[in-house]
Amino acid sequence: MSVKKKTQKNKSKATDNTNKKKVVRKTKVKKATLKKATTKKAAPKKVSPKKASPKKAAPKKAAPKKAATKKTAPKKAALKRVTKKKESPKKSSKKRTVVKKEEFLPEQYVVYPSHGIGQILEIEKKEIAGQMLTMYVIEFEKEKMILRVPIEKTKEIGVRKVSTRNQLKNIFEILTGKAKIRRTMWSRRAQEYEAKINSGDIKLLTEVVRDLFRSDSQPEQSYSERQLYEAARERLSREVAVIEKTDEQKAVEKMETILNNSNGRNEELITED
Repeated sequence: MSVKKKTQKNKSKATDNTNKKKVVRKTKVKKATLKKATTKKAAPKKVSPKKASPKKAAPKKAAPKKAATKKTAPKKAALKRVTKKKESPKKSSKKRTVVKKEEFLPEQYVVYPSHGIGQILEIEKKEIAGQMLTMYVIEFEKEKMILRVPIEKTKEIGVRKVSTRNQLKNIFEILTGKAKIRRTMWSRRAQEYEAKINSGDIKLLTEVVRDLFRSDSQPEQSYSERQLYEAARERLSREVAVIEKTDEQKAVEKMETILNNSNGRNEELITED
């Protein structure tokens, strides 16, 4: 009976050992499954940066900005074309200044401010400083002088056409008016008279002739007054002679008869402060 008991004890021990082994195996399996589960669950955490990669891809949205710069590129090109087109007229303007229409014709009389009446002999072209210039060749018979004036500078200098017959009537009306003398120093008035004579304006020139004229009944002029009067009268008489197609001497006689017969000559001079 003791042997049976021993065998039974041994069997029970064996069963206990097998059961323990099974339990250990089960716990190991559970642990292994838990590890696998944890590793499987942790895997998404490692993969999460990969899911976040689309967020990093956000700069791709900035691609339209680059596209916008590409779109603006033709605008810049268009601006360059526009600037080139705008700059082109400047180059052509130089050609226009050279190829300008003539305002005056050969054999025509013109008035040069500082020299008076002159006649255009011809229109010539000359190359000066690498540019072809068209110039008027003007002859001043009294001074025995010839000037060459570029067409572009005629307005700047003040070269003008001879006055018309209608304008001549206004000139004669100015001569019949009363003399106007400013109450200032003679040196200052002399400068004003010279400026009027060289202005090229026929009305201002006529005023000088009217103001400095002295009839036989009036006191004589000083030497400087006489010089200015003769210079103004000579300039005016030349233009009157060209307008009326007469001699210069006849034009002087006509002007002085108008001055002598004017109503204001016998009256006192009107003074201005």
